[in-house]
Amino acid sequence: MISNLAVVHPDARIAGNVEIGPFTTIEGNVEIGEGTWIGPNVTIMNGARIGKNCRIFPGAVISAIPQDLKFEGEETTVEIGDFTTIRECCTINRGTKDKWKTKVGSNCLLMAYVHIAHDAFVGNNCIIANSANIAGHVEIEDFVIIEGVVAIQQFIRVGQHSFIAGGSLVRKNVPPFIKAAREPLSYAGVNTIGLRRRGMANETIAHIEDVYRMIYVHNNNMSRAIHAAEMELPNTAEKEMILEFIRSSDKGIIRGPQGL
Repeated sequence: MISNLAVVHPDARIAGNVEIGPFTTIEGNVEIGEGTWIGPNVTIMNGARIGKNCRIFPGAVISAIPQDLKFEGEETTVEIGDFTTIRECCTINRGTKDKWKTKVGSNCLLMAYVHIAHDAFVGNNCIIANSANIAGHVEIEDFVIIEGVVAIQQFIRVGQHSFIAGGSLVRKNVPPFIKAAREPLSYAGVNTIGLRRRGMANETIAHIEDVYRMIYVHNNNMSRAIHAAEMELPNTAEKEMILEFIRSSDKGIIRGPQGL
């Protein structure tokens, strides 16, 4: 059902069973999947690609042009997966010619006043709490939880299954499977509670803890820590994922618990 008080461009491609509330504006180059609910006072601009069974609350602005002075009007998009909820006053800017799109995965929850900037990629099953600000070109992998009032600097990468405490300033990459807290942002242990909730075996979690103990506790030199983990710890998919994340982190990773 589309409210008579909504403004929907005739070229917008809107699937069946989509509900659009009053005073919502939807521009022409927009696609919305079936079963999606769009509340009142939402603005969905050119380039939005919204999946099935999403929920978008009042005040959200999806696919506005990027806040990037290098943007030259290129045709870019915002892609949002299925079953994602976008709460009040969220803003998701479309991409630039760097990646040509901004992307939010499926089964995500973006709470009120979250900002996702141009060319950022958010994976599946992520929760980003109130007033978090995600800068351009940031990559957030699957199953990440970001608490409220977190600010993530541009080009940062956040590894899967990690947890970032509220009010944090993220200036370096956050490896997978960990908790990050304090100021400056530091390793605060493995995200054991989150991993158990997602069905990860205790033995696997123990292996992850061994890897991070080698990296953050037993060594104060990252190259030696990586070499020791490679040589001394069992080969597991999780170990290789962690080490590859660290090797590819040009900006470096967050510090250890003692500032290492």
